[in-house]
Amino acid sequence: MSFSYWELKEWFSKVDFTVVGSGIVGLNCALQLRKKYPKAKILVLEKGILPQGASTKNAGFACFGSLSELIDDLKTHTEEEVFNLVKKRWEGLQLLRTTLGDKNIDFQQHKGFELFLTTELYESCLNKKEAINKLLKPLFSSDVFTVAPNEFNFKNIHQHYITNQFEGQIDTGKMAAKLLEKVQSSKIKIINNIQVENFFENNERVVVKTNEITFSTHKLFVATNGFANQLLKEDVQPARAQVLITKPIKNLHIKGTFHLDKGYYYFRNIDDRILFGGGRNLDLKREETTEFGQTSLIQNKLEEILKTTILPNNKVEIEHRWSGIMGVGNQKKAIVTQLSNNVFCGVRLGGMGVAIGSLVGKELAELVN
Repeated sequence: MSFSYWELKEWFSKVDFTVVGSGIVGLNCALQLRKKYPKAKILVLEKGILPQGASTKNAGFACFGSLSELIDDLKTHTEEEVFNLVKKRWEGLQLLRTTLGDKNIDFQQHKGFELFLTTELYESCLNKKEAINKLLKPLFSSDVFTVAPNEFNFKNIHQHYITNQFEGQIDTGKMAAKLLEKVQSSKIKIINNIQVENFFENNERVVVKTNEITFSTHKLFVATNGFANQLLKEDVQPARAQVLITKPIKNLHIKGTFHLDKGYYYFRNIDDRILFGGGRNLDLKREETTEFGQTSLIQNKLEEILKTTILPNNKVEIEHRWSGIMGVGNQKKAIVTQLSNNVFCGVRLGGMGVAIGSLVGKELAELVN
């Protein structure tokens, strides 16, 4: 592409801060930079038409970890590390709500419910429930996890749930739209359909090479999460999550966010529909991809569970399917670090982008002195 003098002058010259990725992390980073540097020229680069990855494709769970997930985490993390993970997620959710407002993201707190396919797993989690509640008590001042009967009449599961009274849900589209609106009103420039291919430091500047133009910036912030290994050498692997949504269901009685099979499956109500995703554990290696799309293996399993467990007595029609790309690694803690004098990154959100994205973006911007 040939850029005019005006385009080069207005968008690509004398750039102070460049953020790669216009998802939750990138936009919150840009907002925080604007607060710290009110006169700075800030540019956000996005390779998609809309925020690519997971920020506009997630299920909209305002969650911080199901009981079985936290128990699993304790196998590879200390109690202090697990507590700090939950603390970060909870603080991130509060920051998201404060930044955008509950009404603007359609935040609703209908609780979270963990469903169990086997009595063995239920009993195992039940035995550790009090210990986890005790661990989290300093943060929530009351028990997070309680037991509840199968009030929604799901089939082929244990007849009691583990309920999380603090879990909620948001409208992901409204959240992303409001965040974009807030960033644009802060005089931050967002350029879509532009992909960063490489970068290198040159004295006190960072040269950024894209598929359209090469320009320089004073500081560079990489916030590409699941796509991080295309630019960085950090411990981040892509993880595709496949999702489907039903057509509207008359008299839908299900309300809340639901976790099944250690959180590998998850579903919720939205606009009289059921949104249902997960199943990457059926083919973990194949789902370590940055390619969007669906597989018949996972989609068929989602439909099977939908019709035999979630809505066994309803005629259910699927209206739409999609996928998102998360960033995961050997540790659950997000990577927020300075890579060199002028390059920083905030990646590996571990499927908890809604919860920690705002906080990771804020912390990323705060790395600049």
